[in-house]
Amino acid sequence: MNNQDKQELESIVFKKLLSHLDSHKEVQNIDLMILAKFCRNCLSKWYSEAAQEKDLDIDLDAAKQIIYGMPYSEWKEKYQPKATEEQLRLYSALQSSDD
Repeated sequence: MNNQDKQELESIVFKKLLSHLDSHKEVQNIDLMILAKFCRNCLSKWYSEAAQEKDLDIDLDAAKQIIYGMPYSEWKEKYQPKATEEQLRLYSALQSSDD
């Protein structure tokens, strides 16, 4: 496979990942962090960092809008309930194990 085909496939897969996450807004970022150690915010950060590496002006807020498909504040208001005690406990344990 040549590099262009590889990049095109990676782009398609990334778009499918974003679409899948968008279709499953019930899966909260904290749950993704607990299970996979990454979330939509991580994708936003990586997107912004990749843009900076290519000298593109996409800050974290702009990257979040791309990843979430809307302003992050709007997404949080519509789809992000307060984390449960269990979620916070599991996330805290995960953070402690990374030390």
